[in-house]
Amino acid sequence: MEFFADYGLFVVAMIFAGLMGGLVAGLLGVGGGIIIVPVLYFVLGGLGIDEGLRMKIAVATSLTTIIFTSLSSARSHYKKGAVDFDLIKSWSLPIVIGVIGGAIFSAYVSGIVLTAIFAIVALLVAINMTLRANSPAVATDFPHPALKAAFGTVVGLISSLMGIGGGTLSVPILTTFGYDIRKAVGTASALGFVIAIPGTIGYIITGFGAEGLPAGSIGYLNLIALVALIPLTMLVAPYGAKLAHSIPRKTLSYSFAAFLTLTALRMGWDVIQNIWL
Repeated sequence: MEFFADYGLFVVAMIFAGLMGGLVAGLLGVGGGIIIVPVLYFVLGGLGIDEGLRMKIAVATSLTTIIFTSLSSARSHYKKGAVDFDLIKSWSLPIVIGVIGGAIFSAYVSGIVLTAIFAIVALLVAINMTLRANSPAVATDFPHPALKAAFGTVVGLISSLMGIGGGTLSVPILTTFGYDIRKAVGTASALGFVIAIPGTIGYIITGFGAEGLPAGSIGYLNLIALVALIPLTMLVAPYGAKLAHSIPRKTLSYSFAAFLTLTALRMGWDVIQNIWL
């Protein structure tokens, strides 16, 4: 009975994460991972899953949901003409290289390191989005193809480590180089698919044989959470995308920053507790 009570709570939490993650995925182009990863992380802690495994399970499961969420969200943005396929083509290889590097790196570091990376990057991006909400772009495009490729690799690397769809980094990068926020969000939603497939495969492979994984796991991917998350994120993502095209640019930027700030502070507090308390 205790098993069913615990996993019943787990499924309820996943339903909440799916609804919120899908909405945020469509609204901000972030794949929903910015919501799903923290919810999974804390729920797994409540189920007694070891600290060293929680973040890796959360990241792997989040990346898998993004495969489906990004398709649903990108389709809605595509109808609005807000997906830049030229950028997707030029960034695909650098992003995949970064994702593979992130998956390999994650196999050799503890879960608390991934949590710290999540918190720090999210907070830095939130600060940047807040400060630049009313600022003009620094350029009308990337000044050099090498720089463009380097940014793509960084997006793939950090997204793989954080379990996110890429929008957390690509949206502020693209707006800095002259992209309209709505087109940046729409393109980021499509990039999530490019990030999620190799990321998922990497975490499944590196998680094989790990001890202490919860029921229903294949590598670090948890199928129980996945089944609860996918239908809801895909259902809600188009509504978030529709909302993104109906609110002011500045409001969208501030909304993006607010989500990141709250998440970063909560995850950062958990890192502090584990290190010093």
